[in-house]
Amino acid sequence: MWTKENMPDLTGKTAVVTGGNTGIGYETVKALYEKGANVTLAARDEKKAIAAVEKIKFETKGAANLKIGILNLANLAQIKAFVGQFKTRYAQLDILINNAGVMIPPASTTDDGFELQFGVNFLGHFALTGHLFPLLKNSSNARIVTLSSGAATLTDGIDFENLKLEKPYNEWQSYAVSKLADILFTYELDRKIKVAGLNVLSVAAHPGVTRTDLQRHIPGEQLEGMFSEFDEVMEPWQGALPSLFAATDTSVNGGEFFGPNGEKEHAGYPAPSKHSTPAMNSLELADKLWKYAEQKTQTKFDL
Repeated sequence: MWTKENMPDLTGKTAVVTGGNTGIGYETVKALYEKGANVTLAARDEKKAIAAVEKIKFETKGAANLKIGILNLANLAQIKAFVGQFKTRYAQLDILINNAGVMIPPASTTDDGFELQFGVNFLGHFALTGHLFPLLKNSSNARIVTLSSGAATLTDGIDFENLKLEKPYNEWQSYAVSKLADILFTYELDRKIKVAGLNVLSVAAHPGVTRTDLQRHIPGEQLEGMFSEFDEVMEPWQGALPSLFAATDTSVNGGEFFGPNGEKEHAGYPAPSKHSTPAMNSLELADKLWKYAEQKTQTKFDL
């Protein structure tokens, strides 16, 4: 049973966690900081980010740096601005955890016109990772952890003609597409890193069924009805463990996917995920998605 107590000492390491002010992201920031990492808690809401940092410092005895970074993943220009600020503080980045996300919101778009879930969960993180990649390359053993979901198995592809709400909105289908995109991105980035011979790991994680603010768009009675179907609903500290394992454990290899080890990966402790579909493993789809994201975000990875 792997818990955060199994994490190695991270003194001197630099980390960025997106969506770090609440839920799984908050617990991820807290654990990395406790182990000695210099962590940037990246979030859209400055007041919430400051409150989260103050709470973590009050609850822990961390001695490293814990800072906030204002990051709006729904705006490509603001993502570049965040990275510009980060580069004034740090010359390298050891751990990037692409954790932030939105789940089944009302039909809406990013500032650049993309369906919100696809734009934030995938495109924003693609651009962020690309802009930060030179700093990841500067680390001796960097890791990129991108959060996906079991929902990635619920779609058999990506409709590239419906990524800006061109067709009637299906919130669950759009969520599944965004999480499939995250897995395709993880695997394709891993392949490109290996071809380039770089000392960077691209891995994925999913939190299983965890009670967080991510479900805020599901009405209370409906949410409790959904949760009642599961034997166990985890708290954020436990849902964060697959991310923390992927980010820190010495056994991790590039291109792997981790989730809880319980039945259907709904709950438990970190283990290799068995989630796999033809779409998730499609080289053709991954290549098409990568080229689409490069073009739409104007982001090139320094490979």
